[in-house]
Amino acid sequence: MLKGKVALITGASRGIGRAIARTFAANHATLHLCARGEATTRLAEELALEFGIQATAHLGDVRDADFIKAMLLQCKRAHGRLDVVVNNAGIIQQGLLGMIPMDQARATIEVNIVALINITQIAVRLMGPNASIINLASIAGTRGMEGTAAYSASKGGVVAFTLACAKELAKKNIRVNAIAPGFIDTDMTRGLTPEWYQKRVDSIGMGRIGKPEDIAGTALFLASDLSSYVTGQIIGVDGGMVS
Repeated sequence: MLKGKVALITGASRGIGRAIARTFAANHATLHLCARGEATTRLAEELALEFGIQATAHLGDVRDADFIKAMLLQCKRAHGRLDVVVNNAGIIQQGLLGMIPMDQARATIEVNIVALINITQIAVRLMGPNASIINLASIAGTRGMEGTAAYSASKGGVVAFTLACAKELAKKNIRVNAIAPGFIDTDMTRGLTPEWYQKRVDSIGMGRIGKPEDIAGTALFLASDLSSYVTGQIIGVDGGMVS
């Protein structure tokens, strides 16, 4: 479904990003994988060997503007274009209102929305007609979630940014959509307190926590030509989560 397409995935070394990378590789995309750890290099090598695709690892922090610029320039030199961007890198910090350390709030905003804006602004210069930008929002950004006010605010920003970009880029036939996952089984969610974790699971209508592959399937649809007339959408993938 993605043969001939060049895709950049941030936060690609684990969790949702890793699942998206594997799904895209299985569908023959050329990949640029961005994350901070050496696991990114191992993943690129693994996918290249398993699926016979070209996969390049970029190790760095999405908050580093110089790193982002250099990464995207490397994409340009290698391919002359970029067809798909998945803005997946993100962090979550728990904290009840009135007890949120400002350094944590700033870090959350910087990673989850400021870095995403920077990446998108540069990446769009490499994108032509039929390209797709996929932003990872959250049910916390569409409905709010107790104990994650800063995170919810950052993901609400992702929603608003997605809607605005979709309007601006439609004339260039560049699609911009977001996926709003519910509660997904990742290292990030496993690090939450047991009480908060169980409360979230209990609120899911389907009765199970989501898998990263549940998100990857939606990302594949949005990256492929099957969604060529879909833009400005915030697609919830939450198993019927009600709170």
